[in-house]
Amino acid sequence: MSNFYPRRKFIRNVSLGTLALVPGISAIAAYAKSKDKKLGVALVGLGNYSTHQLAPALQQCEHCYLAGIVTGTPAKEKIWAEKYSIPQKNIYNYQNFDSIADNKDIDIVYVVLPVAMHKEYTIRAARAGKHVICEKPMAVSVADCREMIDACKKANKMLSIGYRLHFEPFNMEMMRLGQKRVFGNIIKINSSNGFIWGGDPNAWRLKKALAGGGGLMDMGVYVIQGARYTTGEEPLSVSAREIKTNPNLFKEVDETVVWEMKFPGGAIANCRSSYNENANFLRAEAQKGWFELSEAYRYGGMVGATTNGSMSFSNINQQAAQMDDFAQCIMQNKPTRVPGEMGLQDIRIVEAIYRSIVSGKEERV
Repeated sequence: MSNFYPRRKFIRNVSLGTLALVPGISAIAAYAKSKDKKLGVALVGLGNYSTHQLAPALQQCEHCYLAGIVTGTPAKEKIWAEKYSIPQKNIYNYQNFDSIADNKDIDIVYVVLPVAMHKEYTIRAARAGKHVICEKPMAVSVADCREMIDACKKANKMLSIGYRLHFEPFNMEMMRLGQKRVFGNIIKINSSNGFIWGGDPNAWRLKKALAGGGGLMDMGVYVIQGARYTTGEEPLSVSAREIKTNPNLFKEVDETVVWEMKFPGGAIANCRSSYNENANFLRAEAQKGWFELSEAYRYGGMVGATTNGSMSFSNINQQAAQMDDFAQCIMQNKPTRVPGEMGLQDIRIVEAIYRSIVSGKEERV
């Protein structure tokens, strides 16, 4: 069986989510009484993304709110409890996490941990009867992704991946222009995402056991996503190579990866990810014109243009839009547009890229 989605199925999944509805979800609406019918979210892991993006975004959400936290750092408990008025009964650590099953304030668990821990806490959250958002990349392997999906299905709970750009207007316009073939069939995509690492040389993102990989896993998933949702297709094959100019810092993980993806409609995507280069763009060239985001993957400040002129959209809080959409999916018993299967497919492509780096050959996805 082929490992890629047919174009029609992918487009349907981008716009509607997976077809498999999760039974029993409508019941959650009956007990969603906290905070004026909003669903409660518990953040698992209080690192930079939770602190500076997710927690502030939850203050702007209309359909969910910050109900609880899970942290292994006791000092953070008091700080977060006071800042966000979180009751002590909604504060957990990694030892008593499973008792979250008894907490009716918490409907959704958002896993924001090192990638290697995503599988464990997604599965434990589902077994505790909670719906799950798992931050990207979904996991360190396709096998882990499958276990996460299976666990959520078994528990009759929804699983969504933190693909915030599917709710961001500029990237949604790239989806529309590409998938609707507004400028004809896409011939070529160029995309790159990266930054120059200036952080802690001992950070978990530089540890293969925790991160699964380097710039490709962290920044490259955006590039893979960009090519997928712009074409509305799944790549057939990849060809890749790695560039490493700082082997001391990046001794365990990849620094810069360059790869090509071939799509069934004939488009070729030239892609690049890096922990040692500043880049952030997505451009598509089609039969009758081009369209691009010169600022594509950031949390804000998007800039886009087409053959016909500039794109004009408001910048939004991407994380708030993402979490609100998931809460509505739960309350309305409808599928998420960014399901676990989408995350699995990205990791399948990542694995093919890593295989190509090793083999030096084109690898099937």
